[in-house]
Amino acid sequence: MAAVLFGVSNVQAFVYFQTHKDSGITNFKLVVIGLWTLDALHLAFVIHSIYYYLVTNYANFNALTEIVWSGKLQIAFNMFTVWIVHFLYAYRIWIVSTGRSRVLPITVGIIVTLALGVATVVTYEVYRSHLFTDLARIEWSTLMYLSTVTFIDFVIASSLCYLLATSRTGFSSTDSFLTKLMVYTINTGCLTSVCSMVAFITCAVMPNNLIYVAVEFLVTKLYVNSFLALMNARYYLQPNDTEHIDVSELRVHRPSLHSSGESGAENLPGSRMNMFKYPHDEELQAVMPQRPITVKIEKSSSSLAV
Repeated sequence: MAAVLFGVSNVQAFVYFQTHKDSGITNFKLVVIGLWTLDALHLAFVIHSIYYYLVTNYANFNALTEIVWSGKLQIAFNMFTVWIVHFLYAYRIWIVSTGRSRVLPITVGIIVTLALGVATVVTYEVYRSHLFTDLARIEWSTLMYLSTVTFIDFVIASSLCYLLATSRTGFSSTDSFLTKLMVYTINTGCLTSVCSMVAFITCAVMPNNLIYVAVEFLVTKLYVNSFLALMNARYYLQPNDTEHIDVSELRVHRPSLHSSGESGAENLPGSRMNMFKYPHDEELQAVMPQRPITVKIEKSSSSLAV
């Protein structure tokens, strides 16, 4: 299942680069490359640890008591990747809250930063462990980490939904897009939270059979996919709203015309105007859709340069 989810991550990354192939090298493209690399390394460590126990040391029961180095690394990469995704979500909240009170994004940022301390403690405890029986000794740290991750998921999802709900512009098409984006945010946040909660419950109820470790294999993949899905939200959710206007008297063809919406934007409140004022299109992709209008003009007897 982790390998299947990694395949989905490949598709998500491919879609992102295809839809942004003309924008050059940007910070967000580097983020996508970094997340994909961490996801691939995590899967490599998972495969190596399983191969070590089931193939290399087949029927070697002594090897089953020790934690292989790749098993420790996959746990570290799991925590580090989840924290990076949380940090990127916190940065997204900072962007969406431009022109408003910074209390909410700062609060989310502090919570995410504190979670890095929890992840560091758990990673240190895991590296001190040499046998699987030692993991039962540090069960408290695992439970603390999983509960922290679930709580941060709830905080981030609720914060994004609040900011998007209060960012309505008065345009029905834009408001519809924001509603879909809120549903998208809730769904992806719930998926990661449910997986983290299952890992938490299995760790608390069955700490000695390592089922919770198997569930954590999926947690990293779900987090990477959830953020890449948010990066591709405009591609997935934008309706096919291109309009074509044909005039029989004119022959000249104008490929595309983007509506600026200045007359309607002048009447928007200051906080909502900020939705249109981000300096980079990359920062707009999870907030505002672009609405191209294609106009075709033809003239039978003469040409007109537009």
